[in-house]
Formats: sequence, structure tokens, C-alpha cells
Amino acid sequence: MPTIMASVSSNRLFSCQPELVALYETLVDVMFCAKSLDGAYVEVNSAFVRRTGRTSKREVIGAHASELFIPELAERYEEQDGKVFATGEPVRDQLEVIRRPNNELGWYLTTKLPVRDDEGDHVIGLVSVSRDLRTPSAENITFEGLQNVVAHARNNLASPIRVGELADIADCSEGQLERRMRKVFGVTPAQYLLRVRVEHAAAMLRDTDEPLAEIATACGFYDQPDFTRRFARLTNETPAQFRGGRS
Repeated sequence: MPTIMASVSSNRLFSCQPELVALYETLVDVMFCAKSLDGAYVEVNSAFVRRTGRTSKREVIGAHASELFIPELAERYEEQDGKVFATGEPVRDQLEVIRRPNNELGWYLTTKLPVRDDEGDHVIGLVSVSRDLRTPSAENITFEGLQNVVAHARNNLASPIRVGELADIADCSEGQLERRMRKVFGVTPAQYLLRVRVEHAAAMLRDTDEPLAEIATACGFYDQPDFTRRFARLTNETPAQFRGGRS
């Protein structure tokens, strides 16, 4: 990963490693970007450009998140960046979701790493990779013995589900289950449960007129405020806003 990268200037984060940038350009399902300490994008790949809705890198390089994304998204990205810049510690495996043009949810796992100067004393920027979590094939789910876990999660959304319970269903330890889930779905069991709940809630918001409180209960959230808070945290829209934007 790009933790090895360093430069004497935040505007030259990748001046010495064009091959690495070219490599990221080939990853169509991975969004890559590098930011300077002031939050400006100094390098991106084409997948990231498409995510912003722009048509070329020229429209993205030098811009800030607030110029490319809606305020709620920009605030989240800047909050994550601020943690990396302030602490020098990575932000790893952040589950994020966007609404695609067809109104479906797109799930990503984001990691942000600090970039330091040649001496390693100061953070001069960061690099970020967001991987598109594509739906795995039924064959992969079956091969890893997760079909019963998936069925249990989807059929019992209204009930509290513990990771240990899922491990028992898969006839393995919690550690083994996490490794299998990461291999097939790219997320932990807890992240998978949250994903299933949010996807089901989004479908109900899109396809029904059920009250928000009933959707919260049906999808296993503690109550409507908990549902609103967690849904908005992931999608950057409240359930009411999401429903209002349905096509």
C-alpha cells in the first residue's frame, strides 16, 4: 500500500511514482485519490472522476471535497481526512454507501493512509482507496458455507442477531466466520448485518408507504431515531429524504 510514498512537497506526492498511479488507473472497481494537507486532490484515477460526476481529471485535480460532493458527503470526507492529518493514523475499512443513478445502493469499503515526508516526521498528505463491494456469486457463498448465514440474516431482520449466533449457524468460530465473510463479502459479519438492514430499509422506503417507525422495527433497528441516525450516517440522507427522492 502507499504508506511507502513520501515527498518534500504535498504537490509532488506522486511525482516520483507514475507507475503506481498508472496501476490504480487500471482498477475500474477501485476509487483512488491523493490529497494534500489542505484537502486538495492532487491525484485521482478515472473511477474516482466518475464518482464525482465530472468528465476529466482536470476538473478534479486541485479541487476540494466541498466543490465536488454534496455538503453531507464533503463533511464526512473532511472529518475522516482531519483524523488522519491530526493523528497520523490510518482510517481503515469504513463502510460507506452511495445511491447510484438507478436508485440502487452502492457499497464501498474505504481506507485512508497518511503520507509522510522523507524523514517520516510530518504528515504531508494522504492516500485513499475505496473498493466497490460487488454482490458475490451464489457459488462463492455456497463454497464458503455461508448460505445458511445469509438466509438467517435476511429472514430474521426484525430480531437482534449476534455474531456468535451466525458463527454457530456456520458451524465455525467467530474468527473463522469473519475471515469467510471478508473473503466473500469484503466486510465483517457485523458490517454485513448492517448492510442487509439498510438495504431492506431502502427497499421499503422506495417501494412502500409504511411509516418510518414500522420500517425501523421491521429492519431490526432499536427505534426510529436509531434508524434515522444510522441510515443517514451511511447514506447521507435521512429515511424521509431518501423516500422523497425515489423515482
